Amino acid sequence: MATVTETYLGNLRVECVHTLSGTKLCTTPTPDHGGAGDSFSPTDLCAAALGACALSVLATYAENHGLDVSGTRLEINKSMTSGSPSRIGRLEVTFHMPARPYSQKEKTVMERAAKTCGVHHSLHPDVEQVFIFDWPDAAPGAA
Repeated sequence: MATVTETYLGNLRVECVHTLSGTKLCTTPTPDHGGAGDSFSPTDLCAAALGACALSVLATYAENHGLDVSGTRLEINKSMTSGSPSRIGRLEVTFHMPARPYSQKEKTVMERAAKTCGVHHSLHPDVEQVFIFDWPDAAPGAA
């Protein structure tokens, strides 16, 4: 059974269906590639996949070690190369971690865990991947 099925809907829109769950999303090219830019572009999905994968691996590690990372937010900045063919040149993933009293060791291990995700290791080495972690100080008395 296929993992994803896709159908071209016209007007440069592609519907993607996750076969197991039936969850749907549509892609459209960016305006500079003739699309409306009203949904994820295929390269946006690549960026989102990297972030979701890294955060999922980090969260799995955290939960397995009794650490709460709920509320973690990511921002992903995608930069395309100039020239033809167009490709992703850089993905910068900023993790905005919750203000909790993590030890330095816990922070270091969670950062390493994020970098073990399958998408990170599947992207071509020419795609620069930068992971930035924002660790705010925990409020006094926070648990």
